[in-house]
Amino acid sequence: MENNASDFDIQTLGACRIPSPMPAEQFVDDTDHVLLDSDFRKIKTYLDAEKQPPDFEMAGPRENIYFDPSKLKCGIVTCGGLCPGLNDVIRAIFMGLYYHYGVQTVFGFRFGFEGLAPKYGHAPLELTPAVVEDIHQKGGTILGSSRGPQDVAEMVDTLERMNIGLLFAIGGDGTLRGARAIAEEIAARNIKIAVIGIPKTIDNDISFVQKSFGFVTAVTETRAAIYSAHMEAIGARNGIGLVKLMGRYSGFIAASATMANSDVNICLVPEVTFTLEGFLKELQARLEKRGHAVIVAGEGAGQDLMDKTQDTDASGNIRLMDIGLFLSDKIKEYFKKENIDVTLKYIDPSYTIRSMPASAPDSAFCLSMGHNAVHAGMTGRTNMLVGYWKNSFTHVPIPLAVSKRKQIDPAGKLWSEVLACTGQPKIM
Repeated sequence: MENNASDFDIQTLGACRIPSPMPAEQFVDDTDHVLLDSDFRKIKTYLDAEKQPPDFEMAGPRENIYFDPSKLKCGIVTCGGLCPGLNDVIRAIFMGLYYHYGVQTVFGFRFGFEGLAPKYGHAPLELTPAVVEDIHQKGGTILGSSRGPQDVAEMVDTLERMNIGLLFAIGGDGTLRGARAIAEEIAARNIKIAVIGIPKTIDNDISFVQKSFGFVTAVTETRAAIYSAHMEAIGARNGIGLVKLMGRYSGFIAASATMANSDVNICLVPEVTFTLEGFLKELQARLEKRGHAVIVAGEGAGQDLMDKTQDTDASGNIRLMDIGLFLSDKIKEYFKKENIDVTLKYIDPSYTIRSMPASAPDSAFCLSMGHNAVHAGMTGRTNMLVGYWKNSFTHVPIPLAVSKRKQIDPAGKLWSEVLACTGQPKIM
């Protein structure tokens, strides 16, 4: 689907008339943009048709802001599963509000959107420099989290009652959809509350966002699991190490971990289908050639091979079948039938990885993302998230970001590099 330039327009609450307290040399102009496509041929197609090439607003502090910092109250909420860097982003948002703009009142809403629903009785946590002092050194989120939607009208009632002017929602696809619904309810009431999203997806699957926080840490932390799987595999005759990694619909962690840990011989991701027969024959050929094998499987891979369930989690996601246990059983059955002894070790580090503190590069990324979210919010921008594109922080409309899921292109460069790394066939 072709993207129109208007799809990238950012909503605002009104004109910015208050001089920013930020140093003048840091200001970004509203005319500064980042092109969606850097390929000259694509750009030329738009120009030949006399159309504006799609581009993002560049993130950063503006010369004038919308909100009066002395009167502004802000809220922060974290939703969905844990992800390295959550506390870093909370801290960055608070520090930006407090020290860059002089905002004195910042609340953390507890346990996701439940914190905005009165029926749960979660008292908000007032953030201070002392509260956030060392939280970036810890995994998880000091605010807690939850899944599932809440009544949008009730949540906006809470924001109005508490006189919140700016809400930061940190979460993935479901959270961002919730933030969009909140922004739309606010607009319908014609009140002046801004909603800024910060994409939190360890799977790196938010569209129009090149990289999300936590992803680099997750890929780094796969090394221990894959190393262990490799050692177990080479330590036994016909040894097999099987590692399941996160990635419900997008296999970026599995693909990147495979490339970062070149001991992997077969990589399976949700975007690339395979047959059980083809996979098992490829595994057998690998064992016959080298005597050991390491397999990495994204959690959403091979779902078409298993009996489906209609059960859903609190966010409405279909509960996936366990590809790791499925493959483990099928591998054992196959080689027993072939009268070949194998030793298989199955490792699932998912919850260990997602609860880790952020790595140094991720922490730096979280700091910039949080600060840029504050800059956007202070200018009255709303129903948008802070993204990252072509190595620049950007403004992305939430409706655009949730319009489709970012996935690996089976015909693209990344998957081609994975195949070159593992030596596995393109089709199994």
